[in-house]
Amino acid sequence: MLIGSSGWSYDDWVGRFYPIEMAKKKGEWFAYYAQYFKTVEINSTSYRVPNEFTVRSWIKKASEVEGFEYSVKLPKLITHESMVKRNCETAANQARSFEQICIEPLAENGNMGCALIQLSPYFRNEEISLTTLSELLESVSCDRYPYAVEFRHGSWLDKEKKEIVEEAREILREHGVASVMIDGPGSPITRAQTADHSYIRFHGRNYDIWFKDEDEDDYRINRYDYLYSIDHLKSWIPIIDEVGEKTKNVRLYFNNHGRAKAVKNAIQMMDMLSIPHKEKEIRLQDQMKLRIYE
Repeated sequence: MLIGSSGWSYDDWVGRFYPIEMAKKKGEWFAYYAQYFKTVEINSTSYRVPNEFTVRSWIKKASEVEGFEYSVKLPKLITHESMVKRNCETAANQARSFEQICIEPLAENGNMGCALIQLSPYFRNEEISLTTLSELLESVSCDRYPYAVEFRHGSWLDKEKKEIVEEAREILREHGVASVMIDGPGSPITRAQTADHSYIRFHGRNYDIWFKDEDEDDYRINRYDYLYSIDHLKSWIPIIDEVGEKTKNVRLYFNNHGRAKAVKNAIQMMDMLSIPHKEKEIRLQDQMKLRIYE
């Protein structure tokens, strides 16, 4: 099992996770992060396809850390544009190109974790959508690299609102692709496993600002500025144990990155699961108690 955060390069982690003297040493942040975690989810690939130099830099950083791996998001150019427009052939070509540019080099150097296909919240469950998803998965190398799909529109849930619809799960099973388990506002914790690996994401639970613009006077810096309580994390332990019994690999990422809350919760979760790690006390200055919505 690997636990990490979604990204490592956040200015507001300085003084909380990164020592204050590292404020102007961003080039050293990864090495510091990697002292505590053996994986990270890269979000920047969602906004732009990395060039060869960037991918090489990731490989070089990871070469200094035994067993470190990156999970990477497919670009929104694919998931939020081509797939939403149902341009299947274009999406397939873009996905293959991303594999060649980013995924293959990471895998060749032993640093590839999982490729995350985070679907657009506007990608609804329709027959053409199922076809688009199926054709995309046909176009990439699901047999060589772990892939996971995060469904974000409510139409992908079954009538009970507890699981992803069977038609979608069947497509994932056919290709050995994981269905992402989510802890976040408006998202039920789906448990059906569709692959021999699993992928879990913690987004935080700021219900009140998740679906609207943040208020200017809100003390939270964004919707991801949320600290999970110990009790909430504990409630996940039996779920994670169950998932671990059904799959070979479990990857778990905290996306509640605001003011270093992700790394704090990640370390707490590793403690609860008895995963060895270097000790670190993270002080969340100006921390305010947030409401927890169940």
